[in-house]
Amino acid sequence: MAAVARVDHALERMIFFSDAVFAIAITLLVIELHAPHLPFGSPDGAYWLALAQLWPSLLGYFVSFAVIGLFWMGHHRAFALAGRYHARILPWNMGLLLTIAFMPFVTAWLAQNLYARPPALLYCGAMLAAAAFNVKVVRIATGPDMVDPATGAGDVAYVRRRSLSVLLGSATAVALSLVLPQMAQAGLITIPVWRRVLTRGAKAA
Repeated sequence: MAAVARVDHALERMIFFSDAVFAIAITLLVIELHAPHLPFGSPDGAYWLALAQLWPSLLGYFVSFAVIGLFWMGHHRAFALAGRYHARILPWNMGLLLTIAFMPFVTAWLAQNLYARPPALLYCGAMLAAAAFNVKVVRIATGPDMVDPATGAGDVAYVRRRSLSVLLGSATAVALSLVLPQMAQAGLITIPVWRRVLTRGAKAA
C-alpha cells in the first residue's frame, strides 16, 4: 500500500485564515468609494466632473489594492516553500494581518486629507509596520523550523529578498511623507525598483 502524505492541518488553517483576512481587507477598500449622486437631469459633464473629484479616493484605492496584493503574493510565495507548521510564526503572522486589516481605514483617512502630514505618516507607517512583520513571517516560513526540506536555497533567497524590497519601499514612502506628504504614496512605487535590485541573480520561486 502506498504511503499517504500527512497533511499539516495547523499550517493549512493558518494559511486559509490569512487568505481570508487579505481578501476581506482588499475588498473593504472599495467601501470608501462613494458613488456621486447628482439631481436627475444633470448634464453629462456634471457626472464626469463629480467622478473626477473622487480622484484622491480612487488613487488610494488602486495603490492600496496593489500593495495589499503584493503582500498577499509574498505571503503566498513564502508559504509555498513551507512544509510544516511551527507555533513561532503565529504571533508574527497575526501582527501582519493586524496591519493589513487596518489598511482600509488609513487609506480612507489619507484620501480625505491628501496633503496633510499626519494621515500620510499613518498610512506609510502602517505599510512599514506590515512590511516589517512580513519580513519576519517570510524568514520563519522559509527557515529551518518550517521550510520544506526539498526547497532550494535559491528559492529561499529570492522570496526573502522580495520581502525586503517591500520594507525598503515602505521606508522610502515614510521618508517622503515627512517632507512631501502629498507625494507619500509615490514612495511605494519604488517597491518594484528595490525588488529588481535585490533579486538580481536570485532564483524565482
